[in-house]
Amino acid sequence: MVQAPIQVLVVDDSAFMRRVITDFINEEPDMRVVDVARNAAQALEKIKRRQPDVVTLDVELPDMNGLEVLRRVMAEHPVPVIMLSGLTRKGTQAAIEAMSLGAVDFVTKPSGTISLDLYKVKEELKAKIRAAHRVSVRMPALDGLHPVPWTPSEDAALAGVHRKKIVCIGTSTGGPRSLQAVVPRLPKALSAPVLIVQHMPPVFTASLAERLNQLSEVTVREAVNGEVLRDGTVYIAPGGRHMRVRKVGRALALEISDGPPIRGLKPCFDLLLESLAEIGEQDIVATVMTGMGNDGAEGLSAIKRTCRVHAIAESEETSVIFGMPRAAIETGLVDEVLPLEKIAPAIVKQICS
Repeated sequence: MVQAPIQVLVVDDSAFMRRVITDFINEEPDMRVVDVARNAAQALEKIKRRQPDVVTLDVELPDMNGLEVLRRVMAEHPVPVIMLSGLTRKGTQAAIEAMSLGAVDFVTKPSGTISLDLYKVKEELKAKIRAAHRVSVRMPALDGLHPVPWTPSEDAALAGVHRKKIVCIGTSTGGPRSLQAVVPRLPKALSAPVLIVQHMPPVFTASLAERLNQLSEVTVREAVNGEVLRDGTVYIAPGGRHMRVRKVGRALALEISDGPPIRGLKPCFDLLLESLAEIGEQDIVATVMTGMGNDGAEGLSAIKRTCRVHAIAESEETSVIFGMPRAAIETGLVDEVLPLEKIAPAIVKQICS
């Protein structure tokens, strides 16, 4: 049976941008633009009337901020939304906030609000529309989330003298919102560093770290080359850079590098886990959350051979995209498959034990 084309609504205040985005989408046989909107009022009316499969939504609109439009859409007529934003600080912060409000993903306009070179992200936009179409829009409640109580056992306190515990989290599409449901629940006294690989372009990871830091008791920062790992600190791999761990004397430090992408990914979660496997003899809580592809599956196999590992995968019921967790589960090495709201307590339990 022939699949019906993905129905896309394009929202942008620039007639030029609406035309360019429409032309990109209509090049493909499996997607088509069913309508366009030049402002928030039109967008809200046409989403209700047209019921598109996917919406592309510009952050900057003349009558209402794109984020407010997104809030209204998610409250009134939930639909997969891809945000378009600039590479300015304001644009990156808006994109991160959009993820927390329920947007599936974002695409950056290469040269501002009206990008004559939007063709540079044409294939990325089309790939993300296809991915968004497979998404069941879920809005897990993020209000009222409190840090998990910190109650380490006596055995854990004694073991901590001899073994270093490390938390590793890998995620991609849908990750910023999922991280917002996990990181702020980690207690300040967490006796382990947390290393996060979120597939994201340069610049955006700094805004992600800043937002999570504002919401959390633990310290959250974008990782810096040479930094020694400290308990109760969350390190996010910089977008467009790889993150590894290396031994420096008796300590562990971060190595941020500019090597080639691995299977198209930079940063790559497999690479982080494999660097820990090379060091060996660590206690690792490895968590694979929502995302496309299979990043983390090979790395999980590597650390299971040389480290003590408790592996957690996000369940399909809360994953925006169940690709990465599914691949991890299929290795047969995952110890727990959990919905998003149970991941932080499970991480804390393992560090406390």
